Amino acid sequence: MEVALGRVVTRQGPRQLLTLRTYSTVRDVPRPAGSFTDAAPPAAPRSTSVFDDAVAATGPRHNWTKEEISQIHQTPLMELAFAAGTVHRRFHKPSAVQLCTLMNIKTGGCTEDCSYCAQSSRYKTGLQATKLSTVESVMEAAKVAKANGSNRFCMGAAWRDMRGRSRGMKNIVDMVKGVRSLGMEACVTLGMVDKEQAQMLKEAGLTAYNHNLDTSREHYPKIISTRSYDERLQTIENVREAGIHVCSGGILGLGETPKTDHVGLIHTLATLPGHPESFPVNKLVPIKGTPMFGEEPTKLEDLVRCIATARLVMPATIIRLAAGRVTMPESEQMMCFMAGANAIFTGEKMLTTDCNGWDEDKAMFERWGMEPMQTEASKIVAEPQMEARSFTHLRGEVKSGDAEISA
Repeated sequence: MEVALGRVVTRQGPRQLLTLRTYSTVRDVPRPAGSFTDAAPPAAPRSTSVFDDAVAATGPRHNWTKEEISQIHQTPLMELAFAAGTVHRRFHKPSAVQLCTLMNIKTGGCTEDCSYCAQSSRYKTGLQATKLSTVESVMEAAKVAKANGSNRFCMGAAWRDMRGRSRGMKNIVDMVKGVRSLGMEACVTLGMVDKEQAQMLKEAGLTAYNHNLDTSREHYPKIISTRSYDERLQTIENVREAGIHVCSGGILGLGETPKTDHVGLIHTLATLPGHPESFPVNKLVPIKGTPMFGEEPTKLEDLVRCIATARLVMPATIIRLAAGRVTMPESEQMMCFMAGANAIFTGEKMLTTDCNGWDEDKAMFERWGMEPMQTEASKIVAEPQMEARSFTHLRGEVKSGDAEISA
């Protein structure tokens, strides 16, 4: 059945069902009552402040309220950033930063109307649509990324969803297997996926699936009309149920109000059954020809405040400086690292926009005493092999088993 667009009226209030979206393509069974989009149970009474509790945390919690996150978000910035850096050191090695490289394996021609995106077929941005890259070209790019120190190789395709793309899925499965064989994490972003497709990617060895929420539920309809917020959440649920890490974050600078919309974005992700393994924080890169072109740039204080709040609310999550980092001087990037960010995209391109290069980032790491992060998920895992044994040997095992049963 079609996935309906829903919205929560109040924290404990009923979910109101609106009209079905005719463009929906995710066709799994509806989420049962009590799923992660329902309001979390109320927090227990506190003897200390929410901020103090967050600073003292020894593990993630999932029953945050928007009011609690807002209190943290509005803490004076100097105190907030220092506290986030303190918590960061409890959960992560402070000098370790994950290097990720992103390759666009299918450019342009997307039917969505995301108002920030150069790859939408609805806007005249001068971008030429391409077919899916070959497995060989992706492997060449992954080897270059690994040689330059990247730990995660991400592959993005400008698709709304994976429906009817069995040939494309087969090639992507081969890409994932190839990247994993190099000893790198493999991440893909392919639009919406259902449970069966998520399971196929899991069996291929996929480390993480990126599916950003972009902004708060309240601001979202002003940015996108062709895919609902709940459809995005459904894909996240499908990915998590398959046992794949969730990579989900947002874009700052979409005309939102930081005090409410940054808090709303963090609240949605922080109240999932498990926090996303990584939280990308993108600064809008305004593309001429898109509706978002001409928006005011995100202020540094709003960027740092968002990162620091996410670090306190989701202490074990990797927070990734993503699109737009190329516009930030090194001093601003370091403020973000000190406030809890611990991953970056590095390489030649970020989909269709410029990216900081490996040599530039290596020099920055050397100046500041940082080092590339190594992760358990990037270890090479050999595929299971069938053991060659003779028929006589196998027949002997069967007889031995029969004897044990009769005994």
